[in-house]
Amino acid sequence: MSTITKPKHIGRNISRIRELRDMKQEALAQALGTSQQAISAIENSETIDDSKLAEIAKVLGVSAEAIKNYNDEILLSVINNTFNSHDNSTLNAINIQPSFNPLDKVVELYERLVQAEKDKVEYLEKIIKEK
Repeated sequence: MSTITKPKHIGRNISRIRELRDMKQEALAQALGTSQQAISAIENSETIDDSKLAEIAKVLGVSAEAIKNYNDEILLSVINNTFNSHDNSTLNAINIQPSFNPLDKVVELYERLVQAEKDKVEYLEKIIKEK
């Protein structure tokens, strides 16, 4: 039984790296002096010529080899194995634990609203009495 390895889809790799760089197709197209439709066509193609790949790699800030060998699993593995947080900031960013009671804040806002309405009524009564 033989296993046939599927060739790398260079266009998908370009698309994924572009997205990781938070770059839109329009921005990549502008940097390359081409149209957004051309970038879309490149990202949908399995292969790309080396000169065009080198241009794209330069704009994305990576090497052509990085685009050819890009793999989501490897990227996630690197992130998981190199990210260390020795404080609770990461946990707090994920699991929000406010230092106040949200219900207290709602009550406080309600009391301020009631006071503002009382002040408004008092002011209007004052204007009416003056007339």
